[in-house]
Amino acid sequence: MDWMEYGLNGADAIRVVISCIAFYFGIILLLRIFGQRTLASLSSFDLAAIIAMGAIIGRAILGDTPTLGAGTLGLATLLILQALSGVGRRFGVIRAVVNSPAVVLMAGREILSDNLSRTHVDHAEVIAKLRSAGIRNRDEVACVILESTGQISVIRRGAPIAEEMLTGVIGAERVPREG
Repeated sequence: MDWMEYGLNGADAIRVVISCIAFYFGIILLLRIFGQRTLASLSSFDLAAIIAMGAIIGRAILGDTPTLGAGTLGLATLLILQALSGVGRRFGVIRAVVNSPAVVLMAGREILSDNLSRTHVDHAEVIAKLRSAGIRNRDEVACVILESTGQISVIRRGAPIAEEMLTGVIGAERVPREG
């Protein structure tokens, strides 16, 4: 098959693959720097910005004149990288690079300002999550956790918290264990 029929020669193919790999790891790095909340709950402004970023990245990967071959190769490379990172999550080193750890944002009545700033979560977001969880006052809260997915979980007081629920969570030692 002559790849030039589809506008892609060997050097272009290598450039597309290398660009995909560089952008993929660049995005992982930026998400690690800016925190797991970056993509967790998107406003309409956030969604528009992400679509624009995708267009810019796609254009950079595919080059001046995007072609069918370059687009197919770029998409295949990104899907392969995603599959490899999915398999790699089974191993501690890769999991630590790809997944952000869960972090306690509120322990008992206390909102942990140091963890809020480290995770780029706003105090108002925690309060809004408490309201949406049906919390009427801080005495009802055992803890609030920013999960590795970027979602915020609220655990109510009322029963002791099993240790496995807090394994690997940054700040777990600050959470009251009694019911």
